Amino acid sequence: MPAPPTIAVLAGGASVRMGSDKTALVIEGMTMLDHVLAAAAGFAVLVVGKEHPGAPSIPDRSTERRGPLAGLVAALEATAAPVLLLGADQPWVRPATLRALSELEAALPVAPTDAGVRQVLCAVYPPSILPQARRLLEAGRGLQSVLDLGCRDIAPTQWRAWGEDGRSWFSVDTPDGLVEGLLRYGAPA
Repeated sequence: MPAPPTIAVLAGGASVRMGSDKTALVIEGMTMLDHVLAAAAGFAVLVVGKEHPGAPSIPDRSTERRGPLAGLVAALEATAAPVLLLGADQPWVRPATLRALSELEAALPVAPTDAGVRQVLCAVYPPSILPQARRLLEAGRGLQSVLDLGCRDIAPTQWRAWGEDGRSWFSVDTPDGLVEGLLRYGAPA
């Protein structure tokens, strides 16, 4: 059985498209970040980018907005375990999907594909990719470039067998995105 991953929740973005701090947006009495943390119960968790009283946290190390790849690098530097990377704006992430992803061998990054697109968040990154991730970050590249180096793609037939319908990687970037998520999936569990 593979080493259990640390779930790293990215919470450092500027939330420009939302117009307010997404991590603090309340849905059904809980913040989006707290919905993600609740789904990750039972795992080692690390919040990257903001302090959170309910979980170990590491701040952004740069004053520049450098995106999810900077968060992945910070998380990999903070733990020796594989990192299952999530966004704080994924309130519909399913515990069953996190468990299924955590049970997969991760010699390479592991990412679900949905409509032909690799999901960079809700993906597992092994510690061995840290040197490459650092180089890509310094070159100004994004998180997708890490998966482009080699990735184990999880096809829809496999993730649907977990009971997944795509909600785990649905992210809320705008007020309209929140409405769309609520219409599609209902209130986060």
